[in-house]
Amino acid sequence: MHRLVLNEDHYREVLDELVEGAERFLWITTSDVKDVHVEGPGRRYVPFLSVLADLVGRGIEVRLIHAKEPGPAFREDFDRFPALLESDLFERILCPRMHMKAVIADGARAYLGSANLTGAGLGAKAPHRRNFEGGVILEDEASIERLMAELDRLYLGEHCVGCGRREHCPDPIV
Repeated sequence: MHRLVLNEDHYREVLDELVEGAERFLWITTSDVKDVHVEGPGRRYVPFLSVLADLVGRGIEVRLIHAKEPGPAFREDFDRFPALLESDLFERILCPRMHMKAVIADGARAYLGSANLTGAGLGAKAPHRRNFEGGVILEDEASIERLMAELDRLYLGEHCVGCGRREHCPDPIV
């Protein structure tokens, strides 16, 4: 089964339901990653990185794969969350060829679509500043298993040896 996600629905469907609903693991892939802020406790906005740190603090494994080095605001916020720096439950990989936008929660539900991990992509900005985005929420086991197998191959560095773009890779896996 799948469900269409358009524009500002990304915030509720991806951030609120998939990310917040993860109980064992969360995998995120994106080409662009920015210092996204999301609604936190008491209607305060907090860095999305704090959400990831909270997940790690609850024992949930988080894997983030992205294509380019994030900007200074992201790096500054990243350093504020020791769980992301010190825990074996958080893994971050930089792959210049990553263009897939996906979020997988517990191997049971996944988002696959156009939205990057940015405020404009995930509907975390004012309506006139958001991108037009589309994607699907997948719940069928076969599609999610196939998506996870591809990401595992990437994570394990199987694509690194014959990549052809190694000179552009700041941190080769293999």
